[in-house]
Amino acid sequence: MARKPTAADQLLRLDNQICFAVYSAAHAFNRVYKPLLDRLGLTYPQYLVMLVLWERDGVAVKEIGERLHLDSGTLTPLLKRLEQAGFIKRTRSTEDERQVLIDLTSPGQALKEKARTVPPSILAASQCSVAELTAVKDEIVALRDRLNAMAGV
Repeated sequence: MARKPTAADQLLRLDNQICFAVYSAAHAFNRVYKPLLDRLGLTYPQYLVMLVLWERDGVAVKEIGERLHLDSGTLTPLLKRLEQAGFIKRTRSTEDERQVLIDLTSPGQALKEKARTVPPSILAASQCSVAELTAVKDEIVALRDRLNAMAGV
């Protein structure tokens, strides 16, 4: 005879895990983003780097890493591939040679126009209003920040 699940057992159910909900939602996002970004010749992490650069060109690698919550070991290969694709150029700062600056090339700047179709496509796929998606994003960012603070990040 099966024992009745306890409240403690409920805590360990997969469907009750917020981390799994976020993880599986991220995979769903990636499935929607992939064909959109394939048309741009970008992976999702490369797209994130380009978003940072489209906001402000000539950014230090360290700043890109901070914005994307990525370490240099993860970021460097992404930047190399973007440079090989002709979208960015990497140069050492003349003020501090330890600092590498990332600048958009003309093709990288031109790619921004093609990328304008991505956010409306994601909005349509979500079947949410802008206000609904903004509220969800704000909640997730607040949760991320609280978790980072608890972890000492």
